[in-house]
Amino acid sequence: MAQRRTMPVAAERPADDETPVILDLDPGIVAPSFIADRMEPIDESYRALVASIAAEGQIAPILVRPDPGRPGGYQVACGHRRLAAAAELGCLVRCIVRPLSDQGLVIAQGQENSARANLSFIERARFAQALEQRRYGRDVIMQALSLDKATVSRLLVVCRRLPPDVIEAVGPAPAAGRERWAKLASAFRRVAAERPINPLIETAAFMDAPTDQRFAMLYKHLFAATPRPHSAHERHRHEFRFGLSYATATVTDRAFMLRLDRALGSGFGAFLVTRLDGLFEDYSQSVRLRSKSEGPRVLHSLGR
Repeated sequence: MAQRRTMPVAAERPADDETPVILDLDPGIVAPSFIADRMEPIDESYRALVASIAAEGQIAPILVRPDPGRPGGYQVACGHRRLAAAAELGCLVRCIVRPLSDQGLVIAQGQENSARANLSFIERARFAQALEQRRYGRDVIMQALSLDKATVSRLLVVCRRLPPDVIEAVGPAPAAGRERWAKLASAFRRVAAERPINPLIETAAFMDAPTDQRFAMLYKHLFAATPRPHSAHERHRHEFRFGLSYATATVTDRAFMLRLDRALGSGFGAFLVTRLDGLFEDYSQSVRLRSKSEGPRVLHSLGR
């Protein structure tokens, strides 16, 4: 059974060397890390952890350091959920106390999460961004997350393209994965201005949905097909007939397209191609003749 606390425990601080010390501490004197990792710490797995500690006690100790900004206090490097569970149960939390620098703390914190593989893609991305914002170099971020430089860059790109409030609104979305988060971030950058998301993420249906469903709702919103005005692409369409329909011409804002009926086979197309140079010369000559009477602007139709 979990050990119940009857009064706060004032534990001795470890010596100022690298030797770790194992202590049972009052959760009230243990602060979280200065960089958050989890977005939604209270979930089904957390509730299972609380039940396990209540029934069997805390099996694995957490890693803490003496808090440099709070005499007599400690700060978590690894084990935030075990600390929260101990506080909820009213029991002491077993800790390995080790004197860590700020960099040593975030490396230990990131490596534990990477080893357990229990952070989603966007949680790792936010962790990487938080380290970058505190001016840690790529080498530290790579070491903390046990990732190569290219993968760290992908994490950071997603966080730069998505505003923090959007990421917070969606949550960890563990089922989404890197590829879908990257696509979502790219889509947001392209279409968010013409397709605002606030009307979606501020609805009760969105806020009450599970995190993976919130991701799916926003993904669908950003990737919904946008119908384009017919007139912007097709300005003129004409069908040519000589006893039968043999060709269709379509003039758009970008091109002139002539489509021949396949029933005629390739013969008419080949016949037309052999005469294109002569036809263009006839057209050019007619434009030059018109320019003499109507002015130089007519030559613009020849691309001159």
